[in-house]
Amino acid sequence: MAVMRYVREGLLVVGVTTLLVVLTIWEERSAPPQVPLLLIGSSLCVSLPLLLRRVLPLTSAVLSAVVGLGGLGFLPAWPGMLVTMGAFCAAVYHRERGPGLVLAACGCWVLVSAVIAGSPVQVFTVTDLVVMGVAPVATGYALRLHRERAEQTLRVQRAEADRVLAEERAQLARDVHDSVGHHLTAIRMQATAVRRVLGGAPPVADRALGTIAELSSSALDEVRGLLSALRDGPVGVVGLGELEQLVERLSGPGRRITVTRTGVAVAVPPAVDHTAYRVVQEALTNVVRHSTAGVVDVRVHRGRGRLVVTVVDDGVGQVGGLRQEGQGIRGMRERVRLVGGTLVVGPGESGWSVRAELPTGGGVGAGTRGG
Repeated sequence: MAVMRYVREGLLVVGVTTLLVVLTIWEERSAPPQVPLLLIGSSLCVSLPLLLRRVLPLTSAVLSAVVGLGGLGFLPAWPGMLVTMGAFCAAVYHRERGPGLVLAACGCWVLVSAVIAGSPVQVFTVTDLVVMGVAPVATGYALRLHRERAEQTLRVQRAEADRVLAEERAQLARDVHDSVGHHLTAIRMQATAVRRVLGGAPPVADRALGTIAELSSSALDEVRGLLSALRDGPVGVVGLGELEQLVERLSGPGRRITVTRTGVAVAVPPAVDHTAYRVVQEALTNVVRHSTAGVVDVRVHRGRGRLVVTVVDDGVGQVGGLRQEGQGIRGMRERVRLVGGTLVVGPGESGWSVRAELPTGGGVGAGTRGG
């Protein structure tokens, strides 16, 4: 970005210099200038101060005026004053303070130009003096006012968009709380009640009821956390620190899920940690819903600059299940893409495999790959 800006500034100087040389030759086409090097040098020197117009606006205009006055004494037909007028216009546009000082400097430049060129009555009319002294300042000030109004309008539009978004978030939070929260609470209460009534139930049934109550309670907590995030902004609710609890909830008599952690103990950004957890959660949910897997291996590897999570099972996905990309896998892809990672989903050595590689540092490009 900075390189492109330097290139544009260089092209501006070259273009203005070339234009001045061409205009001078055109004005003196019947008698070409005797000192072309002086013409080119003066045109370049009066254009170079334009490079400072953003950081030192008034200094840029004064330097251009000084060079222009020097060239005016040696090159009568040289239109260098046009560049100086543009420099004063840019000075008012980019300078934070009022245009009074710029107007005074521009007026002094006009008077000195009239003296160097000859008698003001013979060379410059009053209209010329007014146009040269006032027009650049007035134009720059008008452009600056237009820019400030446009920025103010943009800020108002953004504030209105933020307000509308906040209202939508609040409405969505209320709807989810009233519907999903109510049903999850009812499920937990019913499972707890049945578990108490069936005090002598087989261990498998008692464990299933306990898992239902625990899952509904955990889901209710997550819903409340997500609703808080909707109101206050996106935050990571859970992360890989809760991975063991997730695995314990989804394990069953016919399904063994293991967790293997490798790599170095490096810090992981909260957004990446949350995304990794959600990828594992969705992958395990798909295994429970659509696969006949009896063994599922969850691997978490932390390296320098990346976090890799892999979920591999030994089952076979049912038709219409894992082998067809649905909303769950598309959601995983979107989550991984937002943090600049890659996702590979497809058949593994003996079953199905989900592998997400997430960057934990800067400078990593985003992308997704389908398996």
